[in-house]
Amino acid sequence: MNDLIVSCAKKWLHLSPDLVQSRLYNEADFYKQFIADLKRCKREVIIESPFISSNRMYSLIRPFEDLINRKIKAYVITRHPDEHDLTMKQQAEEAIRRFETIGVQVLLTLDYHHRKLAILDRSILWEGSLNILSQTCSREIMRRISSTSLSEEMFDYLKLERFIY
Repeated sequence: MNDLIVSCAKKWLHLSPDLVQSRLYNEADFYKQFIADLKRCKREVIIESPFISSNRMYSLIRPFEDLINRKIKAYVITRHPDEHDLTMKQQAEEAIRRFETIGVQVLLTLDYHHRKLAILDRSILWEGSLNILSQTCSREIMRRISSTSLSEEMFDYLKLERFIY
């Protein structure tokens, strides 16, 4: 009887059947877990971060090089550098060149996108307030969701299939 109740509740509440794990991280513990997730990737990494700073890019370049060396597709979605002030524009241009040099595909947005998220192997979704490619000293929060259905829902919602195959 309990199984029937749980099954009906999931159906009525539209609960994702694979929402196994969800955990919150802050700026102090995010990168350790995020880099561990990158090391476990097998297929693709998609990061949307409106800002890219030189310091953060250099702290993440080795994990990105490892991804590319393992033939894992890596995509960075970020604002066009022209949408930044001069200092951030220069840093963004430098970081974009560096990412493209190692094989990361950089997709530039217009209209001041401000989303902060990552989709790893379409099975892990990171979302929150932390700019993954530029965070330095601000207080932030990110939620890590281990869910294929929610990761794919985000991929579809953002219509990423237009750019990422």
